[in-house]
Amino acid sequence: MKTLLALVLWSWALAVSAAPRSAFQARCEDSIGETLTVLTGAQNGFRIDNSVGYRSLTVMKGRARPGQYVLGLTRTESRVSINVGGRLLSDPASGYECIAPHIEVRLTYPPIVVYVSREFRPGSCAYEEVLAHEMRHLNAYLDYLPRVEARVRKALAQRFEGKPLYAPIGQAQGLLQREVDRGWMPYMKNEMTKVEALQAAIDSPQEYARLGKVCGGEVQLLLRPPRRSKAS
Repeated sequence: MKTLLALVLWSWALAVSAAPRSAFQARCEDSIGETLTVLTGAQNGFRIDNSVGYRSLTVMKGRARPGQYVLGLTRTESRVSINVGGRLLSDPASGYECIAPHIEVRLTYPPIVVYVSREFRPGSCAYEEVLAHEMRHLNAYLDYLPRVEARVRKALAQRFEGKPLYAPIGQAQGLLQREVDRGWMPYMKNEMTKVEALQAAIDSPQEYARLGKVCGGEVQLLLRPPRRSKAS
């Protein structure tokens, strides 16, 4: 968060001072209302798709090593939305205004799609092994969201501290929006993408090797190219 706070563009000339509160500061802090940050996270469920072949799944995933096929795939995308507002009070005598920021943050995953290659018959040993692997990916997404919510909520509370912010008249709303756009939005998006490191750890070489040996080699048998028949 140090990098984020360094990007803050406010010039709150009246905000941090050891001097007694001015009449304007007292009016802002006592009457403008509380700073409010609301953060919600939403998961929209998942579905299993058995209609796509492993070659297409390999293309969908990308970054597969030569000779490596993707047998299952769990896909979603993280989304961050932020609405910014707040009540304003101005002081023409000083040329400043104050705002009690109201910031609503929503962190979401759209419905997650769990693909298992259509080459595997549902209920077969190989199908269940691939599905179990993809369930680990699914749970990594679902478990991560509450954790990122907690981190973002703490960061917001530390930044705004329940007090109004100050700026020259006519600039408070724009400066607050700029801070959100240039600081908070990139920060939250980056926090959401950190789940991909957890996903990558699940797809370890050891795990791929294990899947290749399960069910008596059933996985490798299904992926083996058919032999060409000799001409008679």
